[in-house]
Amino acid sequence: MADLFAPMTMTHGPAMKNRFMLAPLTNLQSHPDGTLSDDEFNWLTKRAQGGFGLTMTCAAHVQAVGQGFPGQLGVFGDQHLAGLTRLATAIKAAGSVAALQLHHAGNRSPKELVGQPVCPSDDPETGARALSLGEVEQLVEDFVAAAVRSETAGFDGVEIHGAHGYILAQFLSVEINKREDRYGGSLENRARIIFEIIDGIRARTGPDFQVGLRLSPERFGLKLAEIVEVAQSVLRDGRIDYLDMSLWDVFKAPAEEEHQGRTLMSYFTALDRGNVRLGVAGKVTTPAIAAQMLDDGADYVLIGRAAILHHDFPERARDPAFTPVALPVTAEYLTHEGLGPAFVTYMSGWPGFVQAA
Repeated sequence: MADLFAPMTMTHGPAMKNRFMLAPLTNLQSHPDGTLSDDEFNWLTKRAQGGFGLTMTCAAHVQAVGQGFPGQLGVFGDQHLAGLTRLATAIKAAGSVAALQLHHAGNRSPKELVGQPVCPSDDPETGARALSLGEVEQLVEDFVAAAVRSETAGFDGVEIHGAHGYILAQFLSVEINKREDRYGGSLENRARIIFEIIDGIRARTGPDFQVGLRLSPERFGLKLAEIVEVAQSVLRDGRIDYLDMSLWDVFKAPAEEEHQGRTLMSYFTALDRGNVRLGVAGKVTTPAIAAQMLDDGADYVLIGRAAILHHDFPERARDPAFTPVALPVTAEYLTHEGLGPAFVTYMSGWPGFVQAA
């Protein structure tokens, strides 16, 4: 268990004081224009105060048309700077590293929020239209500009959201990406946008600014072998500080039959990571599971559901016997843990999470 409380240095920027990273969690609490609300501020700063080594925001959209859900935090304009600055300052004052996740939902953007959603290619299923080449180049620029804006606000770094079927994962998907230009076809071309965003952020932010990347290896048309190849590329070249693998369940086997016989996680812990830190997410709900993930080769763990239930999960994890409160919990319990009304309502839609009123 002691390894969970060992500091973790990164190539750039401050060290994490422990191996607990708050997972980027959708919470629907920001204002309609993407500016920070008091509820979202309280939710995040309470986790920083609760001992997380790194506190990450929810996915924050880098273009207005990239909004993925109501009440989403925005980072696409300078109108967001005041709230983001307030948030970064408070997270760091609590002794936590402050990170903002950069996001664009692509074909998963609800029409009622954005009007016409966009995608790497025309997508009849969702009605999303293909981005022009110039629009792809603008998308890269807007990811980079959002990182620069995050640095201006005082965040220690950003994480690029390349997972869960959102726009960067849509570029990676051979099923969705039918482009015939330099952003389509080969895996090198389909991954190009991610590497251009990383390079752009590195070129336009300071030497101590941290850059992370989130990938998921399955679903949404992704192939495990290809994601392993992309992961190895970003680990080997050392341009990022940490790779966050969202696995749905850290113990699960691969969905693809030809890769079964070992855990999904093991495909990534086996890679040569150089100086890049590797973290895993997916049902890490107890201190014992967190410790096992480090034993199995991860450098840190991302805590999601357990962090919703316990704002001070890292501190509670000092007791190896600690287990999170049993579900379902009351709405009052979640309010006490720092969730605002919109977040409590959202969690009520998760089967078995919140007691019926």
